Amino acid sequence: MSTKTVSDNSAAVIEDRAQLIAYFAGGEKPAERWRIGTEHEKFVYRTTDHAAPSYDEPGGIRDLLAGLERFGWRPVEEGGKVIALTGRDGSVSLEPAGQFELSGAPLENLHQTCAETGRHLDQVKAIGDELGLGFLGLGMWPDKRRDELPIMPKGRYGIMLNHMPRVGTMGLDMMLRTCTIQVNLDYSSEADMVQKFRVGLALQPLATALFANSPFTDGLPNGQLSYRSHIWSDTDPARTGMLPFVFEDGFGYDRYTDYALDVPMYFVYRDGRYIDAAGLSFRDFLKGQLSVLPGEKPTIDDWADHLSTAFPEVRLKTFLEMRGADGGPWNRICALPALWVGLLYDQGALDAAWDLVKHWSIEDRQHLRDSVPALGLDAPLPGGGRLRDVAGEVLDIAGRGLSARRRLSVSGEDESGFIEPLREVVRSGKVPAQVLLNKFAGEWSGDLSKVYDEYSF
Repeated sequence: MSTKTVSDNSAAVIEDRAQLIAYFAGGEKPAERWRIGTEHEKFVYRTTDHAAPSYDEPGGIRDLLAGLERFGWRPVEEGGKVIALTGRDGSVSLEPAGQFELSGAPLENLHQTCAETGRHLDQVKAIGDELGLGFLGLGMWPDKRRDELPIMPKGRYGIMLNHMPRVGTMGLDMMLRTCTIQVNLDYSSEADMVQKFRVGLALQPLATALFANSPFTDGLPNGQLSYRSHIWSDTDPARTGMLPFVFEDGFGYDRYTDYALDVPMYFVYRDGRYIDAAGLSFRDFLKGQLSVLPGEKPTIDDWADHLSTAFPEVRLKTFLEMRGADGGPWNRICALPALWVGLLYDQGALDAAWDLVKHWSIEDRQHLRDSVPALGLDAPLPGGGRLRDVAGEVLDIAGRGLSARRRLSVSGEDESGFIEPLREVVRSGKVPAQVLLNKFAGEWSGDLSKVYDEYSF
């Protein structure tokens, strides 16, 4: 989730709706300037007892952040506490219960993305070894109850933790017990954004299945392959979901603006602090009628903040975020951006992917999304069959898109090799969660502590 650093008192005040729409248009870039921004989270645990460390304890999250400064990272404070870092590789931030996130820099190719990931993991492991901390690559804490987890000292999290139980039953689980891999991608025009948004939404359930990696809750199988994805089904219906309007005629920046204006607010950031505006209307804010800031109108920064509090399967800011995947090990961190870059950054691949899904109805897409958390690649496919029946074809399209980009490594290899872990999932017929469940029932003999030995970075 976003980390604010300072209030921008010079940000333009929003005087009319056109400014909101122009914000999205401002993200347009020619293809030669398209970049890849990869975000990945991991769970932090004490190696002595596998407990999640608090922020303040010796050898805890605060000390982990401080240790990383030796690698050139610069601290970001909130309320006198370091809660993030910035540097050449993007930013390091904290999720609500101390899940550790790298929001990578915008990079030109996947070779750079994988190198960035490797640097980050080498750094956190080096500091973790000194502090007695380990890092786990899964989509959900496999063995931690909510009440066993710490809360990080970030103002927006306090507001969200208070608000979540009012609007859903699993929002606290989303905040405290999950990890994800995401990728942020560019668009060249409104029409390009629309096509990418539609393909991204329609195929997001496939990404969820291929990366499904959260089959345990409180130490036992939970009946899902991606419990993290299941959690989103009852987090907050006003700000989550498959956004059927994206597939309607006339969809574009204006219609997404309408959607975002209808998403209830969480907060307003002023002078280094978060003002609780949970449940209030940004439309009222536009009229200067927000009860917590009477007479004040929002700035473009407030609009950007507000957009970050919507959590659909694909999210529009000044780029598109692909949000369907569970957290996982190193090679899958590279595979997630490879999947979406291959599908969305080559026009031939994008057209082929759209041809595959354009006839699916709203009900088809929703049913697929609802089925995937429990069934993975066995989820029923629109028109008959199972999701696994098109998985290989989608990966072939992505592979061709990556090869067509001709972004070569120093050894002359293109980017298509980065989707190989996903091809192995399709070949084996087992998503990562099914492999975990087989280990739990077999060689681990029901001892889930073995996950720390085999699934740590």
